[in-house]
Amino acid sequence: MKLVIATPLYPPEIGGPATYAKLLFEGLPSKGIEIELVKFSEVRHLPKIVRHYAYYRRVLTAARRADAVLALDPVSVGLPAMWAAKKARKPFVVKIVGDYAWEQGTQRSGIKQSLDEFVHTKKDVPFLVRILRRIQIRVAATATRIIVPSEYLKGIVTAWSIPEEKITVIYNGVEIPIHLPVHQKKDGEFLIVSSGRRVPWKGFEAIERVAKGHTNWRTVIVSGLSRDEALGLVKAADVFVLNSLYEGFPHALVEAMTLGTPVIATNIGGNRTLVAHGETGLLVSPSDDFSLLDALTNVANDPAAARRRAMVAQKHMEDFSLPRMLDSTAKLLKSL
Repeated sequence: MKLVIATPLYPPEIGGPATYAKLLFEGLPSKGIEIELVKFSEVRHLPKIVRHYAYYRRVLTAARRADAVLALDPVSVGLPAMWAAKKARKPFVVKIVGDYAWEQGTQRSGIKQSLDEFVHTKKDVPFLVRILRRIQIRVAATATRIIVPSEYLKGIVTAWSIPEEKITVIYNGVEIPIHLPVHQKKDGEFLIVSSGRRVPWKGFEAIERVAKGHTNWRTVIVSGLSRDEALGLVKAADVFVLNSLYEGFPHALVEAMTLGTPVIATNIGGNRTLVAHGETGLLVSPSDDFSLLDALTNVANDPAAARRRAMVAQKHMEDFSLPRMLDSTAKLLKSL
């Protein structure tokens, strides 16, 4: 089988789609699927609209040589890939890891609603956000199949009025490098690590604010580092914190739990898929400094209990192994 992967990012660029695209590119050939990558980075230097048309032409050329097209987002690469697959008369699969319209609306248009509220809101939606919403729904509705990384996101996509039978949940696989940089802590230091893009819903400022009053607590927000450097910091941490208001599938949380680092996460979305409160980590209320402080104090005062939870969590990470993800993805693609 020959597959075209349309990806918005690819290493050395950072981000979930970049990591995922690389794992598929390296792993699917062993499952009998030949990959041709079409990277949006190759046209990003062009003016808007022009770049999307140029990208459409590149995907179309590749699609004519392939059996199917897989887009790794529903808008920037999803729309041109959808038209290319339609023109080439090839099955079209899209991976959806969030609500692009809501994300852009939160960053650019002042949307304050949670994602769960936003998907049911029809009125008073800014014009740009309405356009993005229509695009992602159109792409999802046109797709032959849709891949999502969590049951939570399956619920979000079905809220777009997409038939549930079109949607397949395949957990993202995690591959941890064998050798990671070693980070030394100061004596008596309580190291708190979080990671991700500096977007409003990540809640980094609250972590820094809560930790500021404790002289031996140090907070590191990992952003812009190489993956190995970032994972080395997560492994060295006393606790990894995901204080976000929204997570479709928290890849960083899976990595932390796979590394055996104690975790604290907000009780929202995809976080609940991974963390059982008091068993594999601690869940806190979103936008609640007191709840976050209480959980951090719990870990700082009882590190042995935190480590026990981390060991239980580590054992549960087999469901998120790379071989399982590749097997499930190959099975879906070949079924087309």
